[in-house]
Amino acid sequence: MSKNGNGNGTKSKRPSAATNLIAGGGAGAMEAVSCHPLDTIKVRMQLSRRARAPGTKPRGFLATGANIVKRETPLGLYKGLGAVLTGIVPKMAIRFSSYESYKTLLSSEEGTVSGSATFLAGLAAGVTEAVAVVTPMEVVKIRLQSQYHSLADPLDVPKYRNAAHASFTVLKEEGIRALWRGVSLTALRQGTNQAANFTAYSYLKQLLQDLQSNKLDAESNSSNLPGWQTSIIGLISGAVGPFTNAPLDTIKTRLQRMPAEEGQSTMSRMKEITQQMFKQEGSRAFYKGITPRVMRVAPGQAVTFTVYEYLKNALEKGREYMDESSYKE
Repeated sequence: MSKNGNGNGTKSKRPSAATNLIAGGGAGAMEAVSCHPLDTIKVRMQLSRRARAPGTKPRGFLATGANIVKRETPLGLYKGLGAVLTGIVPKMAIRFSSYESYKTLLSSEEGTVSGSATFLAGLAAGVTEAVAVVTPMEVVKIRLQSQYHSLADPLDVPKYRNAAHASFTVLKEEGIRALWRGVSLTALRQGTNQAANFTAYSYLKQLLQDLQSNKLDAESNSSNLPGWQTSIIGLISGAVGPFTNAPLDTIKTRLQRMPAEEGQSTMSRMKEITQQMFKQEGSRAFYKGITPRVMRVAPGQAVTFTVYEYLKNALEKGREYMDESSYKE
């Protein structure tokens, strides 16, 4: 068995914090730019109330996207991208750095990492990124995405003009706690996402490496797999999470869209949203936006892992070269 530390009882070499920052940030930025339109469509589908009116059917994935382009121009699909790009570097840096830290903490005395340790490390990393970065980023993003204004009409001025303005407005009108509205649901969603994501990805990496061990160098690790293989296993692992926590994501989106009502706790509001959705829209409402979400998350993870592995490998090789040069001098 190859010793690459994929979470299947093998040893791993931990990347440096700088590597996680640069590689994670670069991978996240690439993923955000390429997949954000799908996220906007997902949010609009989750916020849609068309199923409430008798005789009307909710818009599908393509119809929702076409309606946004028609009414708000193609740039409407990129609403909230500024908020995502602002938070994506720290988000990905925290995700990969904390994952590696938790994995090291949960490793055995021999330094091996089991499958259950990988699952728990992914779960903890998801919760960490949710509390530190993802929740305020999502609140601002959803406020921007839920605005139905046309970007082609200069007279159609929305309440939130951009990510910075939305953040300032929410802080001014609702207080700092509003930016962490729905943090429990976000933490639960991110935790389950990353637990499934890292576990599936680590297992598939190890499997491919074992099957190709005769073709790979004795010193190889997961980043030495061909890029197309990394993309495929990233795609598969990324599709696991959305199916397990779609109801949580839909409730979270509706909770974060609106300001909190005076005297109402987050838990009571979550309960009210859940009851209203089930009564007025049926159980299928909890899976609104699942198609664009899977289409966004799965390719997004393929992009993220491929770019991350490539940059991590390049940076680690550069660091080793610098270390060798310093030693020779």
